[in-house]
Amino acid sequence: MAEFELFIGNKNYSTWSFRPWIAMRHKGIAFKETLVPFDFENGNPKFRDFSPSMKVPVLKHGDLTVWDSLAILEYVADCEPETGLWPADPRKRARARSISAEMHSGFPALRAECPMNMRRPAEQRSVSEAVKADVARILQIWDECLETSGGPFLFGDFTIADAMYAPVVSRFDTYGLNDASVAARYSQTLRGLDAWQAWEADALKETWVVAVDEV
Repeated sequence: MAEFELFIGNKNYSTWSFRPWIAMRHKGIAFKETLVPFDFENGNPKFRDFSPSMKVPVLKHGDLTVWDSLAILEYVADCEPETGLWPADPRKRARARSISAEMHSGFPALRAECPMNMRRPAEQRSVSEAVKADVARILQIWDECLETSGGPFLFGDFTIADAMYAPVVSRFDTYGLNDASVAARYSQTLRGLDAWQAWEADALKETWVVAVDEV
């Protein structure tokens, strides 16, 4: 079987790259990492060589190209079912897919006002009511999932749902967006992963600067 190759962007900023990367790394799924930075005003013209959408991440598997973070995670889950990227129970899996899709398409205010920036010193930031509403909804999701599963991850064990919300943990911590105990516990769980710490260590070493994300 051909090797997975995951094309990603800057580790400091690229939330969408972070999602499949942390899932595959944490689950022990072997892949080749190819980082192509987007330190240009409009991305990077080199993306054209591997990405139909001119965005990252992209997964190459033999002659197959998969773009979009959630599509990549779904494909890898199909290829590696024994890794438990989705909950085994159909009802739990449906819920995990629902909250993953909500993260994939939702929370526009949080994305716009609080971009992921792992190098940024942690400091509370004044945000709009729309961001506060996004934060409240995310906390509701985390609280309900963790209460039902018993933790430490949203569905007990690490799943795609946790990968989808990992960049949110970074944003919450960087911008001091809440002091809820559920967020603190969940943050500690994800930040304690070897995969998280490896990604963050690389992010802090990067020198590329994307001005629009330096808020």
